Amino acid sequence: MGYPGSNGKSAARRARAEELRRAERAREHRRRVTTFAVSAAILAAAVGGVGYLVTSDDSGGKPAAPIAGERSWPDLGRNHVTGDIAYPMTPPVGGDHDPVWQNCDGNVYTTPIRDENAVHSLEHGAVWVTYTNKATAADVKTLSERVTETPYTLMSPRAEQSAPIVLTAWGQQVGVSSASDSRVDAFLDRHVQGPQAPEPGATCSGGVTS
Repeated sequence: MGYPGSNGKSAARRARAEELRRAERAREHRRRVTTFAVSAAILAAAVGGVGYLVTSDDSGGKPAAPIAGERSWPDLGRNHVTGDIAYPMTPPVGGDHDPVWQNCDGNVYTTPIRDENAVHSLEHGAVWVTYTNKATAADVKTLSERVTETPYTLMSPRAEQSAPIVLTAWGQQVGVSSASDSRVDAFLDRHVQGPQAPEPGATCSGGVTS
């Protein structure tokens, strides 16, 4: 005969054990997926060459041409901090940032967002499109449509920056005057989940939504 409440405790222990088993199965599944992805990448590199996979375009395996006017910042910090950060560039291209990212699964924001959250999104491989009141309504509409259909992007207005439209990835940035500028597509194609990101593939959902 058990003690009063012993059945409840046993049930709780069984439930906890099952929870731990499910977590272990999930971890094992992730390990298998990661192993498969790494093996596939190694095989692809062996067949086609790492340099071709990462840095070349479709023109005979030659390195992709630089994007005119694109700027780069190496060696950016990646600490999680709370509070406001005084970034040395506008918009910021990386550095220490808030522990919570801004949702960046094709999210279009109609009001300014916090730099500290957006920088965390850049770390995950997102491209951040910002625009001032000098951008035309047609350009804003065109960019909004492009962002909406492109995972790992986000868009928001910004009061001050060097150009009417700026595209920012981790450590990379280019400014343009029009959405029809060919550098818009070039930047998105190259940097959405590009090799510049410290944590490509990390989630773009479940973060800040406004």
